[in-house]
Amino acid sequence: MDISSKAMGLIAAVAIVAGGGGLYAGSNFLGDNEDRGQEPADEAATEASVNLAEELNPGGQTSDGDFEKVHHAFEIISQQYVEEVDEDLLIEGAIEGMVEKLEDPHSVYMDQETATQFTESLDSHFEGIGAEVSMTDGYVTIVAPFRDSPAEEAGLQPNDQVVEIDGESTEGLSLYEAVLEIRGEKGTVVNLTISRPGNSDSFTVEVERDEIPVETVRSETYEHKGQTVGVLEITSFSENTSHEFTEHLENLENEDIDGLIVDVRGNPGGYLNSVEEIGDQIIPQGESIVQIESREGEVASYVSSLEEEKDYPVVGVIDRGSVSASEILAGALKEAGDYDLVGETTYGKGTVQQPIQLGDGSELKLSLFKWLTSDGNDINEVGVEPTVEVQQPEYFYLAALAVDDEEPLEKDSMGDQIRAAQEMLTGLGYETGRTDGYFDAQTERAVQAFQNSSDIEATGIIDEETANAMHQELVELVRDPDNDEQLKTAIELVVEQSGAE
Repeated sequence: MDISSKAMGLIAAVAIVAGGGGLYAGSNFLGDNEDRGQEPADEAATEASVNLAEELNPGGQTSDGDFEKVHHAFEIISQQYVEEVDEDLLIEGAIEGMVEKLEDPHSVYMDQETATQFTESLDSHFEGIGAEVSMTDGYVTIVAPFRDSPAEEAGLQPNDQVVEIDGESTEGLSLYEAVLEIRGEKGTVVNLTISRPGNSDSFTVEVERDEIPVETVRSETYEHKGQTVGVLEITSFSENTSHEFTEHLENLENEDIDGLIVDVRGNPGGYLNSVEEIGDQIIPQGESIVQIESREGEVASYVSSLEEEKDYPVVGVIDRGSVSASEILAGALKEAGDYDLVGETTYGKGTVQQPIQLGDGSELKLSLFKWLTSDGNDINEVGVEPTVEVQQPEYFYLAALAVDDEEPLEKDSMGDQIRAAQEMLTGLGYETGRTDGYFDAQTERAVQAFQNSSDIEATGIIDEETANAMHQELVELVRDPDNDEQLKTAIELVVEQSGAE
């Protein structure tokens, strides 16, 4: 099997951006997609899917012996069950059952109706909540919210489980069915009930859908100790990302930067060839960027063609929302480039999905390959570790408070929501004296102080108005680079390695 050509499909989690999928063939996003230059990629993916399906099952033939038991069970159920059954539903259920038995959250089956709805959503504008999700242990699970997206602003985090959508349980929904419920137009609101690891109580997050930025690379410079540090932030690996990266890198180098930071935090992945092309620009020549391994153990290595090694230090920044393709780049920076990585251990997705059409409009997205780091390490369910571990302040990881005027948070009550409120107030500079979830007199005084500074009646009770105001101030705090401990550490490291005194 020529895995070097077939692995050009997506290297990203089977995720759905509520509203579309800029990385359609294997990674889908919670947002609707328009004008992302994906038509050629989709055509190529379709052709590859047809060819791959033929290779996996030459002539479409199967062994009668292998399927005799299945066929026998199908006949018994369809002919003898106490009520009349829909044979098409039996077939759909059999396929879904086979995929479910793989216990692979990144392999999924879409029936004709679901596949059609999802494909149609890809043709619309890119609007949604901006988060990648997968199906894990039967729950729709947040893999990573996009940077500066409504999902991130609402405080959604990796591994959050969506247990209800607008008050309706997600139990029994497929991943794609759940995503179709989450998607929607800009300005509309979806209420997600979240179960978060470490929290005893679930809580509801209101997310206003918005237009998700289509640019995948952003750049800026920071001056520190007389040195100019360039920062390239990659938000996903789409078809045009490597071209954007080239333009931004050239602009930064024209500004005579003394060092470079490559930031892939909150990056859910994307196209393998996009990672390769970016690797060709920063990974030393002759070094492996990534290795792709088939089920037979055949390995293809993608080697950097960079002719002239960078004469300035490079540092990567990662977090638990860095997934798949972003983990490839992080691993290459660390192992092939011998560059430092700052932040947190990444998500840990080391498989490659390929779309396989089944001939009637239905579709499988199946994990067909593993990808390995430059040194041949399998990071699946492990992640890429930073060389310099840095956690963000606690308030970076807080979700918006689920509070309304009928059930405000007030003195002498307790719970996870109060603990979160105390951590918010502490992050905003108001002394609560405790963050254990008990609403005492000191917490009440902290709430009153916040309300006074925000021109809100100082009741000491956290009602909907107060909760919203706290959240908005917290978002501003999180977006302030002065509070980004991971970025600040990376800048300091670059300056140190550049030889600045």
